Amino acid sequence: MSAPSHAARQGAANAALDPEKLEVAPGTARQTVEGWVPDLATEEEIRVALEQAFDYRGDVTLTRKDGTKIEGYIFDRVAGATLSSSFVRVLPKDSNQRVKISYADIAALAFSGRDPAAGKSWDAWVRKYWTKKATGEGDANLQPESLD
Repeated sequence: MSAPSHAARQGAANAALDPEKLEVAPGTARQTVEGWVPDLATEEEIRVALEQAFDYRGDVTLTRKDGTKIEGYIFDRVAGATLSSSFVRVLPKDSNQRVKISYADIAALAFSGRDPAAGKSWDAWVRKYWTKKATGEGDANLQPESLD
């Protein structure tokens, strides 16, 4: 009785690392909101839309009830008991000043900026890595690519 060769062990190890078989629990599909202008008719719709805006990696345009618009990145939010006690903090696109806006002052929201990480999912990266590794094409390393 002989032990398996190195090549046989490597083949078994690579088969065990099949990315389709590595997934233990189903992943979450990311909703694309780029370009979306949600309805803000109810308090719940305002809260849900602003929570998605906080998770969004691009700029949004907030229109206040007085008609002024602020385009920028939402970097913080506090969800209080009422819309008046809830607020978002925005880094405006054209300024270094941080702006705090109450949920109650927001009339409209638009996901206006490009999501810089769209299409850069972990699944896509793993698939690309294993394709390069299998074909011997290029440099199949574990270094991340630039998001630009």
